[in-house]
Amino acid sequence: MRGELATYRKSARTLRLIGATALACVMAVSVAPGVATAQQIDLEGMTSSPDADMLLEADTIVYDNDRNTITAVGGVQIDYDGSRLVAQRVTYDRATSRLIATGNVEIVDRQGTRIFSDEIDVTDDFRDAFVRTLRVETADETYFAAESADRRDGSITTFNYGVYTACKPCEEKPDKAPVWRVKAQKIIWNGQTKTVRFERARFEMFGMPLAFLPAFEIADPTVKQRTGFLIPSYKSDEDLGHGVVVPFYWGISPTYDITFKPTVYSKQGFLAEAEWRQRFDNGSYSITVAGIRQRNPEEFYNDIAGNPDPLSFTDNETFRGMVGSKGEFQINPRWTFGWDVMAQSDKNFSHRYGIAGFSELNRTNEVYLTGLNDRNYFDLRGYRFNVQEARVLPTSRDPRQPWVLPSFDYSYTPDQSIAGGELNIDVNVQGVHRSELDVRDFSVAGNSRTRLTGIDGTSGRVTAQAEWKRSYVAPGGLMLTSILHARGDAIGVSYDGLTEDAIRRAAANNGVTADIRSSYYRAMATAGLEARWPVLFSTTSSTHVLEPIAQVFVRPDAPYGDVLGIPNEDAQNLVFDASNLFERDKFAGYDRIEGGIRANLGIRYSGAFANGWTTTAIAGQSIHIAGTNPYASPDLVNVGAASGLETDRSDYVTAVNLTSPVGLRLGAGARFDEDTFELRRTDVSAGYATPNFGISGVYSFIEAQPDYGYAEDRHEVRGGGSVKLHEYWRVFGSGTYDIEDDLMTRKTIGFSYDDECFSFTFFGGETASRNSRTREVEKEKTFGFKIALRTIGDIGASTAALDSF
Repeated sequence: MRGELATYRKSARTLRLIGATALACVMAVSVAPGVATAQQIDLEGMTSSPDADMLLEADTIVYDNDRNTITAVGGVQIDYDGSRLVAQRVTYDRATSRLIATGNVEIVDRQGTRIFSDEIDVTDDFRDAFVRTLRVETADETYFAAESADRRDGSITTFNYGVYTACKPCEEKPDKAPVWRVKAQKIIWNGQTKTVRFERARFEMFGMPLAFLPAFEIADPTVKQRTGFLIPSYKSDEDLGHGVVVPFYWGISPTYDITFKPTVYSKQGFLAEAEWRQRFDNGSYSITVAGIRQRNPEEFYNDIAGNPDPLSFTDNETFRGMVGSKGEFQINPRWTFGWDVMAQSDKNFSHRYGIAGFSELNRTNEVYLTGLNDRNYFDLRGYRFNVQEARVLPTSRDPRQPWVLPSFDYSYTPDQSIAGGELNIDVNVQGVHRSELDVRDFSVAGNSRTRLTGIDGTSGRVTAQAEWKRSYVAPGGLMLTSILHARGDAIGVSYDGLTEDAIRRAAANNGVTADIRSSYYRAMATAGLEARWPVLFSTTSSTHVLEPIAQVFVRPDAPYGDVLGIPNEDAQNLVFDASNLFERDKFAGYDRIEGGIRANLGIRYSGAFANGWTTTAIAGQSIHIAGTNPYASPDLVNVGAASGLETDRSDYVTAVNLTSPVGLRLGAGARFDEDTFELRRTDVSAGYATPNFGISGVYSFIEAQPDYGYAEDRHEVRGGGSVKLHEYWRVFGSGTYDIEDDLMTRKTIGFSYDDECFSFTFFGGETASRNSRTREVEKEKTFGFKIALRTIGDIGASTAALDSF
C-alpha cells in the first residue's frame, strides 16, 4: 500500500526529530577536550519543515479506533523532508503522543548519517525517549554504539555503555576491535548546559585499554568554543631538560579567546606563555607573550673550552622573555594590511624555547600593505631581520641585520595598448638603516680583498622605470619583439667613518677610486630587439619544437661603473644560469644596473612523445659586445666575481628536464667555461615516485669564488626516499653530505603507520657541523613521534620540529 498522509504530518516530523537529535547526541562523544568535532550539529537547522510532504510505504496500515493508534506493518518506509525511516513496525499512539518503531529500525538523515536500532520509543515533542541497541554511522565515517539511550525532561540524554571510534569496521572480521575506540559506562548529554559527561571512560588501542578516567566533562558539539584544558605535550632539550606543556583554553567570547601554555622544564624551571586571538569580519590578529626566569643559566655552555661564557652567549641571562603579534585584514577585495613582528629580551629566546610562530633561526619581522588589481600591483612594507643565534662574538650576524623602512614596489600595466605595444611602469623605493658595519677583509692569492655587504649608516634609493614591448610575426614564422626601456635612480647615503674607511679600502684593493658622496643620480636608456623562430617537427609518435632565440640590447655604460661608493643591499646574489639567460638585466636587484651593449644567444627545445614522455632543454651564451662590462666592474660585495658573466663571452649555460608517465623525472643544469668547457657550476636532480616507493637525489657543485668570499669548491649531495612496506606501513629517510668537507651534515630515518582513522610517525635524526675555529665536528641528535587520531586530535613529543625532516 502506498499513499500520502498529510493528516499525520506531525508523526513524520517526530521521526525526523528522532534522527536529528540522535545524531546530535551521538556526535557529542566524537570530541575530546579542546578538539572540534568532525561534524558540527545545528539542532535548529536540522528540524524538518512543517510544510514538507511525507511518503509512507508499508504492507499494511491498521487504524485502531478503540486504542486510538495507527500502525504500519511490514516493510515500513517513511520518507520525509530528505530523511528516511525503515522498520518492520511503526505505531503512533494519539492518546499518549508516543511513536514506537521496532524491528531493524534504520534512520537515514539529510547529511547521510545512518542510525540503526532494535526499538525507538519517543514522544512527538521529543521530551522523553528510549532507544534500544543504538548504532550510528555518520557520513564522515565515524561510528558510535550504545546498549540503550534514554531521554528525560526534554534536555538530558543518557547513553548506556557507549562506544565511539572513527575507524571503519574490518570487512573480513566485523567483530575485530578497531585500531582505537573510546568506551564509557555512561555518557550523559545535558542539552541545557551544553555539556557531555563521560563516566567510567577508557581509551583502547587494538582492543587493549591504555587510559582510564573515572569521569570527565566536555562541551557538546553545538558549542563552538569551551573553556578547559587541552591535550598535554612533551618537550626535551639538552640544555632545557625535559618539559611538559599543559595548555588551557579560555573561550572568552565567540570572537576572541586566549590559550595559556605553561611549561615546566626540569633544568630551567617554569616557562609562562600565552596567546590571545581575536577575529573580525575582515581579518584577525594574535598576540603571544612568553617569559622565564631561568633556574640554571650555566647549563648553556657554548664556549670553546666547554665552560659558561656570559660574554659570548645570551643564553646565560636569568630573565628572558618575548612579545610577538601577527595579523592580517582584508580592507576590501583589492587591499590587504598585515603584520608579523616580535620583540624579545635577547636575540635567541624564541628560538631556544621554540615559541610557536616565532622560533625561526632566520626571522623576518614585517608590516605590509598590498593592493592587487588585474596586472597592477602595490606593495609597501617595513622589515627588520633577526638571526636568532646564541653568540654575541664579533662573528655574530644578528647586530648586522638592517631595518628596511620602507620597501615599496608599484607596478602598472595599462589595459589598452600603447603605440601598438604593451607598456609597463615600475617604481621601487628602498630605505635601509644598519647600526653595525658588515664587512669582511680577506686575502686571495696574496692579494687583499674587502667585501662590504652592509654599511653602518642609512641609505635610500628611489627608482622609476618604464618598459615598452611590441611583437611582430614576419613571413615564415619569425617572431620579432622590439623593446624600449628607460630608468632613473636617486640615491642618498649617510656613512659613518668606519664605513668610509671600508669603502676606500675596497677601492684600493680593486685598483679603482672611492667616490663617497651624500647623493648619487643615475639614468639608463635601453633599446632592444628579440628574434625567435620556432620550428615544428612532427612524426607519427612525437612532436618537437626547436626555437633559436637571439637578443641584442644597446645602452650606454652604467653610471659610476668605474668607482666605488654606491651601496649594494639588494643585488648581492648573482646566479647566472639558463633561467635568466634572456633577461634584459641579470642583476638580482635595483642597486646594480646593467650597461653596455650585450647580446644573448641560445636555442630552446621541447618534445612530447606518444608514450607520455616529455622533455625540455635550453642552451646559450651571453656576449658583451661594447662598453664597460658591468659584471667585471668593481662592486662593494664583488657580486660579479666568477659569475660567468665577467668576461666578454660568458660561460655557456644549459638546462635539460625529462619527465615520464611512470613517475621518473630527471633534471640537470650546468655552466661551462667559455674557452675550456670546464664545469663551473651544476645541479643534477633525479626522482622516481610510485604509490609504494619514492626516491630523489640532488647533486650540487659550485666552483670556488675567492673574490666573492668562497675560497673552496662546494660539493653537496642530498637524497631522500620512502618505501611502503605494507598497506599502512612506510619507512623513510634522508641525508645531506658535504663532499668538500667530508661530512654528513644531516641525516634522518623514521617509520610511520597511516590508515583511515589513525596515524603514527617516529623519526630520529642528527645534524653535524664543524666549529669555525677548532674545526671539530659538533653533532646534535633529535627524535620525535606524533600520534594522530581522526576527529580527536594529535599527540606528540619531539626534540625538534617534525616538519623539518
